[in-house]
Amino acid sequence: MARFSADKRLLVYGLTESYADIFCFSTTRHGGCSTGEYASFNCNHYCGDSPQAVMRNRELLCSLMPRPDALVIPHQIHGTTVRIIDENFVSLPDKEKLSCLESVDALVTNVAGQCLCVSTADCVPVLCYDARRRAVAAIHAGWRGTVARIVEHTLRLMADVYGTDGRDVHACIGPSISPEAFEVGDEVWQAFRDSGFPMGRIAHRCGKWHIDLWEANRLQLLACGVCPENIELSGVCTYGSNEDFFSARRQGVHSGRILSGILLRPLLCQPLE
Repeated sequence: MARFSADKRLLVYGLTESYADIFCFSTTRHGGCSTGEYASFNCNHYCGDSPQAVMRNRELLCSLMPRPDALVIPHQIHGTTVRIIDENFVSLPDKEKLSCLESVDALVTNVAGQCLCVSTADCVPVLCYDARRRAVAAIHAGWRGTVARIVEHTLRLMADVYGTDGRDVHACIGPSISPEAFEVGDEVWQAFRDSGFPMGRIAHRCGKWHIDLWEANRLQLLACGVCPENIELSGVCTYGSNEDFFSARRQGVHSGRILSGILLRPLLCQPLE
């Protein structure tokens, strides 16, 4: 079960307690340096916040977790591009790294010390750990990415690159908009239907259509072989819990962002054979 840290700055996932070589979290709105709609713990520099405040917040975040070598944070566009963070990426100059992270919505790595992050404010963050191959992923799944099955794209890439088997994957579905709060038009419902989702399971009508993005992404994990008991759902609605988490639907697009990350720590024991 995910739990708040003592100072309520982080939501830390149960996966962190199950595996000593993983640190898996989402930031909250509390205890940072930003002001206004970014108050106060915004770590995203693509949403209009003060660069100085974002830098201080990132430094604070690094002090709250096992010290990462880097926070790897892409500039997301609601697409399906998955970037591999390998030793070649790690060796690049910072400017080239930023270029490689442009228009990217998911990250994968097996390099210890690289904290893979995605930014959300109602969209769904999905964090994955392959316990056998010691590889991790951070996925940004807004409704467009969910329709395009970005979770499946990411796990297929992990299978190709690292030999990942879904049965070895543990996944966390983080704070994001709940089906009760995610009201959509007919065109969004149709997009999910056209993509082959079982609409009886992920949608219901109450005036307008409501889509369950949590279940839509859970179904993708299951389709890739992830065991149901290995999927951790935070169950936190960002729209309803706006005092703790940023929500673009509640605050507008010019607001802070939740940063969800997964850090593969240096190997403490031998991997599974």
